[in-house]
Amino acid sequence: MPTWDNPLSTIPQVLVKQAEVLGDGVCAIREKAYGIWQTYSWADYLRYVRKTSLGLFEIGLRRGEILAMITDNNPEWLFSEIGAQALGCPTINLFTSSIPEELRFALNRIGAAVVIAQDQEQVDKLLEIREKIPHVRAVVALDPTGMRGYWDDPWIMPFRRLLDLGEAKERENPDLFMEMVKRGKGGDTAVMIQTSGTTGVSKQAMLTHGGILAMGRKWKELLAIKPGENWLSMSPPAWIVDQMWGMGVAVVTGMTMNFPETPETILEDFREIGPSIVITSSRFWEDMASRIRVRIADAGFVKKTLFRWGESVGRKVMGKRFAGQEVSLALELLHKAADRIVYRPLLDRVGCSGLRAALTGGHPISPDVILFFRAVGLNLKQCYGLTEGGGIFQVQPDDEVKLETVGRSLPGVQVRLSEEQEVLVKSETLFVGYWRDYTATEAAFTADGWLKTGDAGYIDDDGHLIIIGRKEDIIRDKKGNAFSPDFIETRLKFSPFIKEAVVFGEGRPYITALINIDMENVGSWAEERLIPYTTYTDLSQQSAVEELILSEVRTVNKQLPPVMRVRKFILLYKLLDADDEELTRTGKVRRRFVYGVYIKLIEAMYRNLKELDVTGKIRYRDGRVGEISTRVKVIEVPQDDATA
Repeated sequence: MPTWDNPLSTIPQVLVKQAEVLGDGVCAIREKAYGIWQTYSWADYLRYVRKTSLGLFEIGLRRGEILAMITDNNPEWLFSEIGAQALGCPTINLFTSSIPEELRFALNRIGAAVVIAQDQEQVDKLLEIREKIPHVRAVVALDPTGMRGYWDDPWIMPFRRLLDLGEAKERENPDLFMEMVKRGKGGDTAVMIQTSGTTGVSKQAMLTHGGILAMGRKWKELLAIKPGENWLSMSPPAWIVDQMWGMGVAVVTGMTMNFPETPETILEDFREIGPSIVITSSRFWEDMASRIRVRIADAGFVKKTLFRWGESVGRKVMGKRFAGQEVSLALELLHKAADRIVYRPLLDRVGCSGLRAALTGGHPISPDVILFFRAVGLNLKQCYGLTEGGGIFQVQPDDEVKLETVGRSLPGVQVRLSEEQEVLVKSETLFVGYWRDYTATEAAFTADGWLKTGDAGYIDDDGHLIIIGRKEDIIRDKKGNAFSPDFIETRLKFSPFIKEAVVFGEGRPYITALINIDMENVGSWAEERLIPYTTYTDLSQQSAVEELILSEVRTVNKQLPPVMRVRKFILLYKLLDADDEELTRTGKVRRRFVYGVYIKLIEAMYRNLKELDVTGKIRYRDGRVGEISTRVKVIEVPQDDATA
């Protein structure tokens, strides 16, 4: 084992240590390909990182230069990222769903020297903007399928060729890799992560090796994670969660990183792997809850009756526990019976039977979703964090789950509120600034070094943090009543028939909403009732669908305070899309942008119009922009629901 002045202060240094301790005896990475799980031990992990690192060195990547990656979740992402970090090169992951112009903008901002691209699709995007990214000296393609004719271009090479170069370099200079690893310091920038960009142009937040590893140690302490426990990587590598876990938690704890074969096989791969811990977006849990509820609605009488009984028992037990009351022996026995008959088979079917901790973050989630899953036996808890905070730093304790809160801070993390109720945080995990943006960096911190999260919140009597919403998104209606749009939107999205909802009401006499239907669930609902439709636009404007969504909105309204109830809504004729800049690449609504694009529809709901002819732009996956023309209806919620 090599020695250096400050051992284990960087990610590559910790990987070297883990390879020495865990060697070939513990699985570090597992990847499913062609239906078969391929494994890499910790010794294999280090060996591939070494080859990748030396290969990057051989093609000219040097300390301080930046490696950009446009990859899916796979081992090569880890090999490339840690391999570059071993050279002293910061890395940045970009979304594979990005269009060429987005990639051009991002690559030019950071001046990336080398790009790791997933496949032919990503390479083609780079070729399209090649003349506009002159600083990119080489492109390495991970998946060479269909790219035989590309290798004549010296600008492009397959990943296999990079590994061969690294292997040859190691034979030539066996000590070079460790010499470069020794030079690393904990304060060096390890990764740059693009912020979500909900309020404008995204920035590149710089996270250090020391900060990422500190986050890993905090999660190790909180969850008592042991080597070999399974984590399923399914959030994009460009998102902070998989960076926090893949670069920090897994490397520190010796957890196994598992990569599903495709997004479509995630649930199947869940069942095969049986992950013990998972953190993913609220949308994942919302979609899963919708699928379960739709399938139960379609099930036979016996299954439907059993599920409703089991859910009812679970809700009663949860209600007692949330209130701090003792669960009676009779109810406890019923709960155990429901666990055996209903909960276990259901959780096994959706791939969650092995989870000891299921966490949701990235965006507020409806308390109804938390209650639904906890009522059927899944330990789903809400957590909170942000890119600039180094990831998730706030989570509900197992024995203190409260539906409306994001729990307590991780060990060593301090959280307090400003006079304006903004959540402030201080921790060794915090980012060190935005790439070449001193003004924005300075504005992100208070004078005494606390990070301003931009979220408004308060702390309850039990010390739990409750997030109200983005500070700048807090709305005041015409009468001065203040509320968070997220509070309403998350409850609307608990409906299996509502995919997305955006509410408005700033300075207005009442609340309105633009709603996206869930194409899959509403489509199935329509087919069962022999309602013909062709496209999303056609389906969304069906009168029966309008009545369906009206019923769902009325149900939600009854759960909301009078001033927060939706009075009117429009079913959007197209899905909100990141390609149209209406969503961020992590799926968050860009509220200001949506307001500007759909201002005519919003105004129609306040001008007492009944319907409106609209022509809107739509961007296809190949980048072409088309137009769509249709007529939308302003749907009014009955006054007894809206004002009662």
